[in-house]
Amino acid sequence: MSNLLPFGIGAWTFIVLYVSSLLLVGWAGRAARREDTLQDFYLGGRGFGFAVLFLTLYATQYSGNTVFGVAGATYRLGFSWLIAVHYMLAIIVFYLAFAPKLYGVAQKRGYVTPVDYLKDRYDSKHVSLLGSIVMIVALNNYLLAQLMAMGRALQGLAGPYGDVAYRYGVVGLALIMLIYGTLGGMRAIAWTDVMQGSVLMVGFLVLLVLLLNEFGPLAAATEQIAGSAEAFKVTRPEPRMLREWVSYIIVIGMGGALYPHAIQRIYAAKSRRALNLSLATMTFLPYLTALFAVIAGIYALAYVPGLEGAETDQALASLLRIIQEGSLIGYAVVVVIFSALLAALMSTADSAMLSISSMFTKDIYGVHINPEADESRLTKIGKRCSWIVVGVLVVLAIILENQASLIDLIDRKFDLLVQLVPAFMLGIHVSFLRSGPVLAGLLTGLTIALGLAFGPFDFVVAGKVWGVHPGVYGLLANTAVAVVGSLLQKPETRHGV
Repeated sequence: MSNLLPFGIGAWTFIVLYVSSLLLVGWAGRAARREDTLQDFYLGGRGFGFAVLFLTLYATQYSGNTVFGVAGATYRLGFSWLIAVHYMLAIIVFYLAFAPKLYGVAQKRGYVTPVDYLKDRYDSKHVSLLGSIVMIVALNNYLLAQLMAMGRALQGLAGPYGDVAYRYGVVGLALIMLIYGTLGGMRAIAWTDVMQGSVLMVGFLVLLVLLLNEFGPLAAATEQIAGSAEAFKVTRPEPRMLREWVSYIIVIGMGGALYPHAIQRIYAAKSRRALNLSLATMTFLPYLTALFAVIAGIYALAYVPGLEGAETDQALASLLRIIQEGSLIGYAVVVVIFSALLAALMSTADSAMLSISSMFTKDIYGVHINPEADESRLTKIGKRCSWIVVGVLVVLAIILENQASLIDLIDRKFDLLVQLVPAFMLGIHVSFLRSGPVLAGLLTGLTIALGLAFGPFDFVVAGKVWGVHPGVYGLLANTAVAVVGSLLQKPETRHGV
């Protein structure tokens, strides 16, 4: 293993102890379970106060995509990718637009999965089933991105042994999170998120200090890029980028607020006050995370030239390798940073895994396959589902090693998730939405978004139509069908409005 990663015995001891602590938390979470129910396993008994809720939301939102995907996108596009700060902030804004009201309804109605709200609000198996499928497909895409990000982290650090290290990273991450996630459920994952969120915050701050110490001020890096063939990446973005910025704010801001695993954390809050305080505190974090990832991408563009395509997602890891080789202090600090990167990846991947498991188990298996199953049986099925899903995604991550960038993957995920905006964000505030038009709108939006994204159209460039995500066009049509269709019918009051 020392040939794959330039770490010595001390570093590996630290990393092993860190990973072992996560597994111990998994055992502790199992021991703390009060009952063998879906609510206890998937929501931790709805007992998360401010500290736990804030750190688990933070650790979940800022993932391997933030660390590696944003740095990689900045490497490819330059300062124009400052949009990452804006769309991360937009997620919090859209949380605040619907989460407090959804929390109140969830407490009264006993929701466990995001789809429970759709069932209760629209009283339609078709809406619920399609919502489940959309969320599960989107989260599988997300979990795949996290596994690939772990591989890319090791790939960048390993240098000439990168391909082998990539496979170690994918398989290792999968095994660790499967063990502690299936042992303790949401409680174990939230408790590990407290550890990982804390490490992640410190890691980002240390990363900025390391970059400044090793490479000098950001202005010097910018000047170096300005004198190269990549100079256009540090100049003012073209006017057409404005459309792309607005598109990202809509599709990621709204879609990110509808992450199924984030919605389940809303359900798990101990009180409305804990939820509101957690979300308010998170408004400051894009400047500590996404902004620092952009800065890292600029440094990599200046001092690690030559990365192309999917290789650009190795930009941050390549910087860390340079820092590590420069001094003993750099070596020690990179070990801590590497642990923070592990934290970012696992804290998001485990949440996505648990959410996929909960929706398949309760909303598909428990409704359409075996309605007679009791909660103990459903919990066991959920654990098996986690192992099967992650196993398939591990194989896919290895096959797709050099065939997709992390940003390309998350774009498709948000094109899907944003189609649920009318059903959730609008439906929680107004009473006139009806199940039939909502279903028709959702089908229309998905057809347009997926048709534009994957169809043979010359006007689709880099996955966008005139700089706008296909999901935005789908959302506009989706909303129009849902609203107009509902207004043409007699209004009826639904639960939760």
